[in-house]
Amino acid sequence: MQPLIITATPNICWLRPEVPYPNTTQAMADEADRCREAGAAVLHMHAERRWPEAIDAIRDRTDLIIQCGMSSLTLDDRIDVIRRHADQISVILGHHDEAFAELDVHRLHPREELLAYCEASREHGVRLEFEVWDTGHIWNLNWLIDRKAIYPPYITTLFFGWPGGQWSPPTIREYLYRREYMPQGSVVTVSTMGPAQRDIIAAAIASGDHVRVGTEDYPSDRNGHVAMTHVLVSEAREMAEAMGRPVASPAEARQMLGVRPTQRAGS
Repeated sequence: MQPLIITATPNICWLRPEVPYPNTTQAMADEADRCREAGAAVLHMHAERRWPEAIDAIRDRTDLIIQCGMSSLTLDDRIDVIRRHADQISVILGHHDEAFAELDVHRLHPREELLAYCEASREHGVRLEFEVWDTGHIWNLNWLIDRKAIYPPYITTLFFGWPGGQWSPPTIREYLYRREYMPQGSVVTVSTMGPAQRDIIAAAIASGDHVRVGTEDYPSDRNGHVAMTHVLVSEAREMAEAMGRPVASPAEARQMLGVRPTQRAGS
């Protein structure tokens, strides 16, 4: 199998906002450094209204692949991410319908918007990370592939257990069902909200897929205690090593994901 790519999500916990997380640029850079040391290759980050400084701060500290989240926002709202040459930008393959502790999210993302993202991605060299919440989203992914709007490897994340109208059961059965329909050339990561996360992580590691962990997804360690993201990354790495699968470095992950070497804005 290829090495395991671990994505770290040291962001707000949507269901438990009281959980501490790094909410300044300096704190995010510090935690990113710890996540890199723990075994992460990708940093899924939020930095609304301060993307340029946050991206530069992470790059000054680590060689992590920078994946910019908040896919509920429009392309216009995220243009600073693209202009700053982030490595990846998260794009949901359909409607956002989420029910969190302090807000509901309802945003329509039509296929025309997906095509606009693909065009911006090609122009600026920022790879798209496609969020797959159900099999309808796989249909949209194939729609983009058929129009040659994207090229492999297709960077994807399958979501399980996130509450709202896009909810899907956080079970191994659901993971294997959806995984069966993913197009050839997909690099698949799993994101699970809730204690069933560990079951799906184990299944993904055994199946050759990749994992995403952190306070944004599920903030509890194996003992049920709230933990920082770098601790959760360490647990995922330990599970992979116990199962005989090595963990990818950022450089190895870049090759596997088709992400080019770091490029500074204006270069």
